[in-house]
Amino acid sequence: MMDDLKHLLLIAERGSFTRAARVAHLTQPALSVSIQRLEQAFGARLLDRGRHGAALTPAGHEVASRARVALAAIEDARRAVAELAGLEKGVVRIGAGATTATYLLPPLLARYRKQHPGVRIVLKELTRAEAGDQLERGELDLAVLTGPEGEHWRDDAFVLVAAPGVKLAGAPFLTFPRGTVTRAMLDRHFPEAEIVMELGSIAAIKHHVAEGIGVALISLAAVERDVKQGRLSRLRHPATPIPRELVLCHRGVARLPPAAAALRELLLAA
Repeated sequence: MMDDLKHLLLIAERGSFTRAARVAHLTQPALSVSIQRLEQAFGARLLDRGRHGAALTPAGHEVASRARVALAAIEDARRAVAELAGLEKGVVRIGAGATTATYLLPPLLARYRKQHPGVRIVLKELTRAEAGDQLERGELDLAVLTGPEGEHWRDDAFVLVAAPGVKLAGAPFLTFPRGTVTRAMLDRHFPEAEIVMELGSIAAIKHHVAEGIGVALISLAAVERDVKQGRLSRLRHPATPIPRELVLCHRGVARLPPAAAALRELLLAA
């Protein structure tokens, strides 16, 4: 039944039997038989097929939501068994925002890799919403997010920076697209800001700010070195610094496979 449940989720995600069959490397008739087995097992129609594709029925939504949890639990158990031999192999999946993934995690993940060279680390740079969704679906073991919900990891703050000599008054802002925590902080604390650039990376924002194009509200962890080296200057404003708490999130300590549990301990100890 595990494969049948995976097929149901795949069809729901892809929106059609044709696309799902292509991804699963199955024929459409074989995929249809898989869904028929599920529908017979649950005694209900799980998918509606129409001209524009396939969609979950109300019963299908109930099965799919529980299937995600069940399949994630089985995968956790499989990995836990595989990792019992002293963490000589395995995989740990962690998600984080741009600042954490770029500036805070690398030295810690390098330390973890030295301690457990056989464990593969999968790091995903995600927005808070993306990381939360993937954590809930069992696609991540750990996520470092902006608090307050989770285990306290470390404190950070958003500060205003500009090229040396650039004043805040009248200066335009460079920032991330909507959906990121940094952009949400800018919109909340500087609602009248004139935004001239929306960029997808911290490096791009810092480079353009250093060229004198404008100012940016950005994580202190991302600009500390630039400020010390004189490439950027912190600007004073009554709204800043804006404190934020970074927390470590997961689906429960007892549900973490050994490799992920070891990484959690290292991060919290740091």
